[in-house]
Amino acid sequence: MTPLVTMHTHSSFCGHAKDALPTMVEAAVSAGVRFMAATEHFPIPDELDPTGHSSMPADRLEPYCAAVLEQRAAHPDMELLLGCELDWLGSDETRDLSTEDFDRFDIVLGSVHFIDGWLVNSRKSEHRWADADVDAVWRRYIDLWCDAAASSMPFTAMAHPDVVKKFGHRPSFDLSPYYDRMVEAAVAGGRMIEVNTSGAASPCAEMYPAPDLLARFARAGVACTVGTDAHEAAHIARGVHDAYKLMHDAGYRRLAVPGYGREVRFFDL
Repeated sequence: MTPLVTMHTHSSFCGHAKDALPTMVEAAVSAGVRFMAATEHFPIPDELDPTGHSSMPADRLEPYCAAVLEQRAAHPDMELLLGCELDWLGSDETRDLSTEDFDRFDIVLGSVHFIDGWLVNSRKSEHRWADADVDAVWRRYIDLWCDAAASSMPFTAMAHPDVVKKFGHRPSFDLSPYYDRMVEAAVAGGRMIEVNTSGAASPCAEMYPAPDLLARFARAGVACTVGTDAHEAAHIARGVHDAYKLMHDAGYRRLAVPGYGREVRFFDL
């Protein structure tokens, strides 16, 4: 049987998650999760997150890393990875980052949440969609995503590849060539992708990525893992078995699971 896995979780170390890290880990243990990654939002520039709502404050980074290692020691029967979710900010990047900054992490999720300063997946800024050029937003998102996937940043996996659809706004154009670009970027960067189950509970009512995009990743041999993107303990294992079915229907026969030291194991679906 395929083990229960979630490679994408958040805790109250960031400004928009509900439960503390020990509560998240205990919920994972109770749910039978065998492999879990704590992937807190890596600190982003203050000008993009002045209230500290969307990411982990810089002064909490060290306590966060220590807390994950403490929880790992307390739960030897479950593999708990120390990870982070790192935003690709494009031209808004002002952080002085190097690959060495992420050597301590077992997994680094690459994400695009900000489009030219707009946090497109946040309910706090959802109102901006009313006046947005939806087609232009999608094109800009995909440009940024492809830049991130093909970049030299040490992303283990690209998280929720089409999160721009979260609020149900779909482009008028055919996405097929854009999907092909995303696949090409993932292959060029040697990236894994994730099926993120949280989309099924969002207004778009569909996991990330869409089935057609997932099938294209599968045909290209892009490895795939699963994350719940849980921001509260009740969601720690939400939809994982449905994600395995989605992967299988898309053509995947193996689940990729990063481990300590970034070793990747594969389990049959």
